[in-house]
Amino acid sequence: MVGSFISLIRPFQWVKNVFVLVPLFFGGQLLNGVSWEEALITFAAFCFMASAVYCLNDLCDIKADRRHPGKCSRPLASGRLKPANAVVLMLLMVLLSFAVNFSLNGDRAGKVAVVLLVYMALNVAYCCKLKHYAIVDVFIIALGFVLRLVAGGVACDIWLSPWIVLMTFLIALFLAFAKRRDDVVLYEDDRIVTRKNVIRYNLPFMNQTLGLLGAITIVCYIMYSVSPEVTARFNHEYVYATSIFVLAAILRYLQVTMVDLRSGNPTTVLLHDRFIQLCVVLWMAYFFVILYV
Repeated sequence: MVGSFISLIRPFQWVKNVFVLVPLFFGGQLLNGVSWEEALITFAAFCFMASAVYCLNDLCDIKADRRHPGKCSRPLASGRLKPANAVVLMLLMVLLSFAVNFSLNGDRAGKVAVVLLVYMALNVAYCCKLKHYAIVDVFIIALGFVLRLVAGGVACDIWLSPWIVLMTFLIALFLAFAKRRDDVVLYEDDRIVTRKNVIRYNLPFMNQTLGLLGAITIVCYIMYSVSPEVTARFNHEYVYATSIFVLAAILRYLQVTMVDLRSGNPTTVLLHDRFIQLCVVLWMAYFFVILYV
């Protein structure tokens, strides 16, 4: 029973909330203990809120999940937990999220609470209705990552560059479309309808969209890395060298998606693909040297 509850809140998906810590890194506050405390509190608040959303999502998707070859083993779809159990757990996660959040200092708690409320409202709309509309669904997922970024900036009182916000949105959109492509493959190969909007997608559209988003993301990153504003703020004229890691990671993810056909869970890919992990580590190491050495 305990294992089913843990499975329902999906703690392995909490890695997505590291976007809360991004402002800390680029704001040059990695060595600031107070900022770390604020960021980690916000991270925890988003973890609990995200778990509440997972509970709601599984409640709304019980029938669809039973038809999915992988999702049919989820606690609600398999019958290991009752819907009432999920409702109680969802409410508990929401309460924990706001309780943790209000331990933030000063008026930051109120500001982050507003972001959490927007995130919750957006995802309630998504789970109950909007996820059935093609394109709209992936845009909402991407906006969720932008809200994580905003929450981290507000909690640590760090100004967010428009470039960082745009890059976060584009990368999240890219990953969301890659995940949707997996649903399209299931539908076209086995006629399994995992969600209503899958019939509004097809593989040629998904492949072209992923290629387009990958190209836009790379171009946007290069423009960011060579912009006078960025080189002046980092006091370093070779920021553009980090573009090679971004390009390599995106190409690798496209390979995983289109060749290996295992893009159904971006979190699993990012946690297990050594090539992408190496790109991320090298990218972060380069920026760490620029910012802190």
